[in-house]
Amino acid sequence: MQQQLETDGKEGRKAPPVHLWKPDFCGDLDIQIKRDGRWIHEGGEIKRPAMVTLFSSILWREGDNYFLVTPVEKVGIQVEDVPFFFTALEVRQGEQGQELVFTSSTDDVVIASAEHPLRVEADSQTGEPSPYLMVRYGMEGRLNRNVFYQLAEIAMERNGQFGVESCGEWFDL
Repeated sequence: MQQQLETDGKEGRKAPPVHLWKPDFCGDLDIQIKRDGRWIHEGGEIKRPAMVTLFSSILWREGDNYFLVTPVEKVGIQVEDVPFFFTALEVRQGEQGQELVFTSSTDDVVIASAEHPLRVEADSQTGEPSPYLMVRYGMEGRLNRNVFYQLAEIAMERNGQFGVESCGEWFDL
C-alpha cells in the first residue's frame, strides 16, 4: 500500500514528500479546516478546489497540531475535527477480495486496509456515529453521512458485530 502514501489520488501524480521536509516554524495562518471539510481563510471559505487540494497535499501533523509545510516554511493551521472529508465510496474486487475505495473532497483516494483502517466513534451523549479513515502521516478523514450509509448497506454480521471487509481486513461499524 506504499503507493497510497506517494500519490494524492490522481493517476500518475505524486504527492509532495512532506515527510522529508524539516523547515523552521514560521507562525500561524488564519486557516481552519471545518468538520464538514470546508477550508476557511480569514473568515471566508476558500472556494477554489485546486487551491484546497494543493494545501491538503502539504498537510502535516505533529501531535494534535496541524501545519502546512514546504521545504522552507512550516505554518500552523486549525483543524476542527480531522483534515480530510470523504464524499464517495466505490466497492470493487481486488487481489484480496472486496476493496472499499474512498475519495475525499480534496481528491485523495484511499483503500481501507490494515494500513488505512476504518474506525467508528460514537458520541457519548447522543450515540451518533462518526466514522473515520486513516489517510497518511497519522492524519484521518471523516466519512460523509451518505458514505457511512453506503457502508451500512453492505455491512455483514460476524460474531455478533456488524462491519465491513476490505483488503482481507474486518472493520466493525
